[in-house]
Amino acid sequence: MIRVLVADDSRVMRQIVVRTLRQAGYDWHVREAENGAQALAAVREDEPDVVLSDWNMPEMTGIELLRALRAEGFETPFGFVTSEGSAEMRETADAAGALFLIAKPFTAESFRDVIEPVLA
Repeated sequence: MIRVLVADDSRVMRQIVVRTLRQAGYDWHVREAENGAQALAAVREDEPDVVLSDWNMPEMTGIELLRALRAEGFETPFGFVTSEGSAEMRETADAAGALFLIAKPFTAESFRDVIEPVLA
């Protein structure tokens, strides 16, 4: 079973992401983190198959989380689920090694579109 870590400082948004994954047909084992620092600790403890992270979070942002993981040698597939999806953010995410950036509002279909290539 695929294991996903969902990092977002909003509990409601974490629930929405998990529900959308299920609607997209992904019955994954889910762990949650409230910020990048928690997510980093969770990956160090037990590396998931995929990380889905918000961009703006307290303590450690999503981009800081991604950079920290890469600096430590983790190649974990990483995607952003965020309220903004500017071209600049997408470039920053790509440069740091993110596989995708899904901007809110999103659908089960938009999740499938970006996740299928990751699973392939």
